[in-house]
Amino acid sequence: MDRKIKVYKKIYRKAIEKTGLNNVDDRVEAYAARLSKMYASDDFRKHNVYPSTSTLHVYAVIAMCLELKQFGFSDTDIMDYINAGFEARRTFFNVIIAIINALPNSFDIARKWNIGDHEKRMTDGSITYDYFNVTRDKVEYRISKCMYVEMFESYGIRPLCKIFCNTDTRAYSGLTRHVEFIRHSDLSDGPACQDEVIRKC
Repeated sequence: MDRKIKVYKKIYRKAIEKTGLNNVDDRVEAYAARLSKMYASDDFRKHNVYPSTSTLHVYAVIAMCLELKQFGFSDTDIMDYINAGFEARRTFFNVIIAIINALPNSFDIARKWNIGDHEKRMTDGSITYDYFNVTRDKVEYRISKCMYVEMFESYGIRPLCKIFCNTDTRAYSGLTRHVEFIRHSDLSDGPACQDEVIRKC
């Protein structure tokens, strides 16, 4: 746990520096104290039972949200600051997406991602699907329960789970050659996550 906290302290430092607030060292230590307490909580033990969900990571982000929330920032600003903290990881992720986008079978890769993710989520129960349909040229699903959202909701900041919901949007926005992604709604601010992933002809 201490090693993980050290890693996330560095990320939070980048986020807090982006805000322009002073006393950065003190604020980073306050974050570390909060995260340590959260990792030791009954809620963490309850949530840390889903292998496909990185609860350590989710809780680290929740702690960042809670720290920034107390300074009066809007949800939009909080998400921007946290994304700035993860900028190095985002850059690497974008490079991988760009490579996949250049491949003629990028839709097939995306379809396999979705099938594999569905299998893992169904196995550990971290996500409840109302339906999950796959054809040669389309993947569509509707999710009515998600442990990411439940973790954020347990700390009273459900809308900020959009940080994770937007991961799909960010990924597919880089797969423009052969994939069309349509998000009808997500669980951070709606009753369901409903998406379509379609092969572009």
